[in-house]
Formats: sequence, C-alpha cells, structure tokens
Amino acid sequence: MITYLYWLAIFVLVGVVVYGIGLKAQNWKVAIIVALVILLAGWATYFFRLQQVFVKRYGGVMSIRVPEGQHHLAATWKDDNLWIENYDPKSNTCIFSEYSKGNMLQGKVTITNCNPLVPQK
Repeated sequence: MITYLYWLAIFVLVGVVVYGIGLKAQNWKVAIIVALVILLAGWATYFFRLQQVFVKRYGGVMSIRVPEGQHHLAATWKDDNLWIENYDPKSNTCIFSEYSKGNMLQGKVTITNCNPLVPQK
C-alpha cells in the first residue's frame, strides 16, 4: 500500500507542477522539464533507496522471479537487503542470491552438493 501512496504523491506533485507552471504561468517548457526531473528523481529514489525499505518495514510491493529450472526454498532479510535461497536440482547446488537496493551490490553464495531434502527423482 505504501508503494502506491508513494507513486500517487509523485504523480500529484507532477500534476501540481504542470498545472501551476504550465497552465497558470503559461510556461510549458519549464513545466515539462521540472515534471520530468521530478519523475526521474522519484524513480531513482524509489529504485535505489526506498523499494526494499517499503517492502520490509511498511508492507510495500516487490516481485522476484525464480530462475528457470530452480526451486525456491527460503527468503530472509539481512539489514535492508533480501536474500533468496533457491535449489538447482541439475547441479545439486543451493544458491543464495542477494537483492540489494538498486541491484547495485548483489551477492551470491553457492553451496555445492546441497541436499535441501527436496524429493529426488
């Protein structure tokens, strides 16, 4: 819910800028530039700082896809970074992948000969 409120606030701010500068002051070029700067700053702030904070602390929205051929085992938080554990039955490895803010510093730990008690065929 907090994610939707954040984006609603960003779009309302853009609307106020376009209305105030563009329509009332008749300066459309400046209004569009300021609106684009607000959208870019809002996106960057969300992607690089707020997304995982919203999800962890306030019930925000985030989606992660399990890679093809792997089975999801667990997920946990370390500070504000999300760690996902998946199992690859082809190579018999457990893979811990970190999803950090902005996906800039992603860690990965691979455990070979892992047996997560997944039924073997």
